[in-house]
Amino acid sequence: MTDSGIVELFFQRDETAIRETERKYGRYCAAVAARILDRKEDVEECVSDVWLAVWNMIPPKRPQLLKMFLAKITRHIAVDRYRKNAAQKRGGTAVEQSIEELKECLPVSGGMEEIVSENAMRESINAFIASLPEREGDIFIRRYFYVETVAEIAKRYKLKESNVLMILSRTRKKLEKHLIREGWIDDRRTVIQYG
Repeated sequence: MTDSGIVELFFQRDETAIRETERKYGRYCAAVAARILDRKEDVEECVSDVWLAVWNMIPPKRPQLLKMFLAKITRHIAVDRYRKNAAQKRGGTAVEQSIEELKECLPVSGGMEEIVSENAMRESINAFIASLPEREGDIFIRRYFYVETVAEIAKRYKLKESNVLMILSRTRKKLEKHLIREGWIDDRRTVIQYG
């Protein structure tokens, strides 16, 4: 079934929409969640929560790219579950490592999640990523949205891990300059308060 056909089923409030979405994108959503969550049970619960969230969001939303729409929802739910799971324990998981890397260029006062959740800043970051050369933008998204490891990215692009680390480092520095230029942070990475 086509994505537009699945979306139409949601608009008709036909429960077949969930079965078709799960059939077509269930493994994909599980893979997105598994990048963030380490327990199979958490991944399964996350994906179940995704179907409910999609049911509640369509309508009124009409996603143009269903796969990306599902990835965003899955990632959001997985990160929320990760935060709950990690509340008592702190360590060097892939999620924490990628957040630590981004702290180099993002102003983190109340937490990266708070800052990135602001629509205007998100749009600014999306515009920055869209302005990057395709491979550089893809590597950045794979590391910080899909939480792929440096080794996985290196293998995908047939690069040395040190090359991937260099690309990510340079891209973070470019992002920092972009955020300074856009007025989101000053040159000391202090959040600029508005209003």
